[in-house]
Amino acid sequence: MDARRDEATGRQNELDAYGDFLRRRRAVLLERIANAARSVGRDPSEVQLLAVSKTVDVAQVELAHKAGYLTFGENRPQELKRKVGAVRQNPSLADVRFHMIGNLQTNKINQVLGNADLVHSVSSLHLAHAISTRSRTRDVVTPCLLEVNVSGEASKSGFDPEHIVQVVDEVMGLEGIALKGLMTMAPANNKEVARRTFEGLRLLREDLRTRTGLPLPVLSCGMSGDFEIAVQEGATLVRLGRIVFDPAYEDR
Repeated sequence: MDARRDEATGRQNELDAYGDFLRRRRAVLLERIANAARSVGRDPSEVQLLAVSKTVDVAQVELAHKAGYLTFGENRPQELKRKVGAVRQNPSLADVRFHMIGNLQTNKINQVLGNADLVHSVSSLHLAHAISTRSRTRDVVTPCLLEVNVSGEASKSGFDPEHIVQVVDEVMGLEGIALKGLMTMAPANNKEVARRTFEGLRLLREDLRTRTGLPLPVLSCGMSGDFEIAVQEGATLVRLGRIVFDPAYEDR
């Protein structure tokens, strides 16, 4: 009996310590985001921190919520659906929201609709049409971002910046989709290229705003290693995973 009680106490102490870490780390991240925004004359309130929860489970999401996080990102539809289902069973987590940030295959769309408040990774016209069709079938409108391969890396998916102007009108005309903005990823471990990538996304958004008249309020870019640069270049949403959840993470 004593051994079980001691074990339970030990687990609770570990959870309490991890919760304290999440709160401290969140305060640091918010300060860094605010400083990056102010350094270029931006209002820090324009930038949302998305906690990428793909490497943690529901218990860690609950602790992160207690630490102040409200919005989480998942890159696998089945994990998104599982975590949303678990969160919805807990009334204290009623204000938690999830985004779909990873590659999305057409045969997994049904797992995302109704579970994601925003789909970041619409990387092709084929996928946009499929989301539109499934959304209309369910009589819902799915907020989406167009993924743009600004850096031109062969390993990354997304629309070519040179061609996106040719497809944006078609996407705008699809029922069941609400186009909210753009998303990109920068090459890892190269801050100069990251800055050019994020600047390119911002300039592309400005061009599309002029051409389409859409506000396109969301620029999703910046991750654990480059989020401050992304904020300086106009990001309205940064996707942070390891730096949020991993106590061992160190900036490079």
